[in-house]
Amino acid sequence: MNSVPRAPEDLVRALAAAGIRDERLLEAVRTTPRAEFVPAGDVAAAYRDEPVAIGEGQVTTQPSLSAMMIEGLGLDGSEHVLEIGTGLGFQTALLARLAADVVSIEMRPDLARQARGNLARQRVRNVELRVGDGSGGVPDRAPYDAVVVSAAFPEVPAPLIAQVRPSGRLVQPIGRGGHERVVCFVRTASGLEQRRILTAARFVRLQGRYGFPQDDEGPP
Repeated sequence: MNSVPRAPEDLVRALAAAGIRDERLLEAVRTTPRAEFVPAGDVAAAYRDEPVAIGEGQVTTQPSLSAMMIEGLGLDGSEHVLEIGTGLGFQTALLARLAADVVSIEMRPDLARQARGNLARQRVRNVELRVGDGSGGVPDRAPYDAVVVSAAFPEVPAPLIAQVRPSGRLVQPIGRGGHERVVCFVRTASGLEQRRILTAARFVRLQGRYGFPQDDEGPP
C-alpha cells in the first residue's frame, strides 16, 4: 500500500527531485505548512506535489511549478515583489520568507479573504494583500524588483512591464490557458528580454482589463 505524504519534508523531497536547488526556497517550503493553505477537505493532499482546487474555478499552482517560478526570480532577500494571483496564499507566504516584502493582488474577494486569514495565522506580516484586477498590476507600489504572474496570457501585459524595475525579473506563463511556456524575463532599457523558458505547464487564464474577459475562464 502506498504511503500518503503527510509532512512538509515530503514536499521538500518532491521539489528537490523536480530540480529545485535553492536552499533558502527549500527551507521556506519546509517551514511553511501547506496544509494551512488548502481547503479543509484537501489537507490529506497538502504535501503531495499536485495542485488543489480552491473554488471559483481556480486551483493552486502545483508546488514544484510554483517553486520553479520563484527560483526563476533569483531572490536574495532584499526584493520588493509583486505577485499576481494570491489564491489561498501558500506561494505568497513562500515569497514573503524569501523577499523583503510582497504586494499580492487577487481578483476574487472570497479567496483574498481566506488568504489573508491563512497568512495571519502563520504570522506572515510583510505582505500587502489587495483585491482587484491583477492584469494591471499595482502601480502605486511600483517599481518592483520581481514580479510573478500565476495565470496565463499570450504576452506580458504592458502595465506589468512598466512596473518592473530596470534589471528586475518577471516570470509568467505565456499562452492562452491550458498549455503554456513559463518564461523568465529581465527588464532592460528597451523593455523585457526573455532569458529562459523554465518549463511547460497548464495554467488558468489571466483575467482582467489587460487579460482575458472576466467570464472567459477556459481554454479555447
